[in-house]
Amino acid sequence: MNETGARGNAVVIEDDADIRFLLEATLGQAGFTVTTAPTGQAGVDAVRELRPLITTLDISLPDFDGFEVARRIRAFSDTYLLMLTGRADEIDTLLGLEAGADDYVTKPFRPREIRARIEALLRRPRAVPAEPVPAGPAAPPAAEAPDDALLAHGELRLDRDARVVELGGAPLELTRSEFDILAALLSNPRRVLSKSQLAGVLWSESYDTGLEATDADRRSVEVHVANLRRKLGEDATSPRYVETVRGVGYRLALSAR
Repeated sequence: MNETGARGNAVVIEDDADIRFLLEATLGQAGFTVTTAPTGQAGVDAVRELRPLITTLDISLPDFDGFEVARRIRAFSDTYLLMLTGRADEIDTLLGLEAGADDYVTKPFRPREIRARIEALLRRPRAVPAEPVPAGPAAPPAAEAPDDALLAHGELRLDRDARVVELGGAPLELTRSEFDILAALLSNPRRVLSKSQLAGVLWSESYDTGLEATDADRRSVEVHVANLRRKLGEDATSPRYVETVRGVGYRLALSAR
């Protein structure tokens, strides 16, 4: 059994042996201990057992497709999920993001691109499921968040440090991407943020590893914004929180009704 890599575990879910070997080598060079799985069910089981930091997931698998695998993984894991697709179809990208993928890469790909995408993902905050607290003396009260970490608009409240959002006093469950987009809009209440700028927010300043935001990245921003609006209960014709500036991008609505 290999000694655990310095960066923890990674799982590769891929049925093509050559690509599986390439991803295993790429992630191993990045400091991970890599476990591979040739089927969707084997991949779900590996993620459940190993609790990897990063998981790569092919869309085409012999038992069930990558979208279903992503949904099953997201039911219990917050692993960074990088989806791989052999087709450049926009629908694959959108379905992958909606199923819970954090990012995607189209085959064929270069190992450098995989490394860059993974490094960008790892710079984003990762929500960690709460662990049981052992019995013992009561913990001291938590320190209040600094004022610049608290953002508000109408009935919407966001705490950047705690990664918590409330709407009308009720907690709102957002993905990492949805949270980051909402935080960017709340932090820039009078600015229009382009889709490229929001892609930069999500992917660490427009792939500062040397990769530029692409049309596909901008389309993924559209998907995340649509999901965010749905969770906010937005009416597209009369938005309270997120307005579309046609041909440019998005901004915070001028008034929360």
